[in-house]
Amino acid sequence: MNKLFGIVEAFTRLLAWAARLVTVVLVASMIYEVVARYFFGAPTIWAFDISYMATGVLFVLGAAYTLKEDGHVRIDFLAQKMNPTFRRWYEGLLFIFVIAPIFALLSKFAVEKTWRAFLTSEVEMVSPWAPLMWPFYAALALGLIALTMQQIVHGLRLLMGENEKSFELEA
Repeated sequence: MNKLFGIVEAFTRLLAWAARLVTVVLVASMIYEVVARYFFGAPTIWAFDISYMATGVLFVLGAAYTLKEDGHVRIDFLAQKMNPTFRRWYEGLLFIFVIAPIFALLSKFAVEKTWRAFLTSEVEMVSPWAPLMWPFYAALALGLIALTMQQIVHGLRLLMGENEKSFELEA
């Protein structure tokens, strides 16, 4: 089981690295747009599309890593009152049987949308640049799949008693 966990977490780290690269692309494209627009009077037709696509992609690609590092914001006023063993079981079962299935369904829809966009050569209709949409959708689907797998790993680790750092509460 630990080998499977390691594979999922390596994939999660790879996507986090990709999210960092997308952040560089986002910043570089915005700097280029500002310079082109204000210094040369030649705005790009692609900057808006790159900005919303890159922002969406970096958010979704980084979500699984954020879960792995226990970085998601949580409201835990009820959790503070729970017995740690009960809380571990409760959260583990919640991740495996509620949260992960919801995200698995979202992942399925994202993969289907990506495939349809690929087959039909869908483009962004409201953009003068009209980029193909399937690469954007594929990145979102990949991030959702990684998040789903990381949720299952997180839930199993909780049930096995391995994920104690998620129970450290900040005051």
